[in-house]
Amino acid sequence: MTTEFHPLLKGAIELHVHSAPSLFPRRQTDWELIEDAKKAQMAGLVLKAHEAQTVDRATLIRGKEPGLHVYGGLVCNHFTGGLSPATVDTAIRLGAKVIWMPTFSAEQHQRYFGKKETKFFNSEKNLAHTYGLEIWDENKKILPEVHEILELIAEANVVLATGHLAPAEVEVLVDAAIEHKVEKILIQHTDLGIARVPHQLERELVKKGCILEKCYLACSDDFNDIKKGDMAESIKVLGADSCVMVTDYGQSHNIPPIEALSQFIDDMLHAGLTDKEITRMIVDNPKQLLGL
Repeated sequence: MTTEFHPLLKGAIELHVHSAPSLFPRRQTDWELIEDAKKAQMAGLVLKAHEAQTVDRATLIRGKEPGLHVYGGLVCNHFTGGLSPATVDTAIRLGAKVIWMPTFSAEQHQRYFGKKETKFFNSEKNLAHTYGLEIWDENKKILPEVHEILELIAEANVVLATGHLAPAEVEVLVDAAIEHKVEKILIQHTDLGIARVPHQLERELVKKGCILEKCYLACSDDFNDIKKGDMAESIKVLGADSCVMVTDYGQSHNIPPIEALSQFIDDMLHAGLTDKEITRMIVDNPKQLLGL
């Protein structure tokens, strides 16, 4: 049976999606994901992996599919070098479009899950990198290496994404990024319980020029952190100019990501958003962030 994708997906870019190869069970391989994006006539997507940089994979895909804007990046987790300026510099030189702050390795992530995911992907070994990463020291002073990373991001004019940092860290990081003249700041899944961003802070971040991820996974049975109607209302309040719609899908038990994004569009339209607002969040804003 052929999936019918929403027509508003034409020209869209999904900024937050997971696929295989991965140490996590994924619903689709990169190539299966790309086939769905082509069927939906999308412009492209950004591959994200918690455990590896995705630049190489994206480069290979673009070689086979030059008409698609498929890009990768680096998550600053322990598995990829942590908060390492050298690793970030390498990823950017290879073509990374997004540098994500720690996700699975973030102290906030580990607090949320009660430290049960601190071992390296269920390894029986107690490895040295099981402690949670934060962007600051015990005095809440941003680490020198984080400043270096922000400088690299600013120089390359790529996207800084906040990962699973705690809201207080996000606030401090954004101010530091602005001081370093980082122009593209993406606040990750602000409604997701892992590191939920309070509404007042969302509004403050918008005033500072940040783009906020409105993430379908937050509405899913996996989390149930926000009702779809409430998400649509938050977009109305914050403004579609300051938001992007993403799925964060790819988990093996969920529907395929492009199908999820199609459903997300339907749900937001049903909740009162307009075609123009949707297009702004899935076409215009992603292209601006990626420099297209």
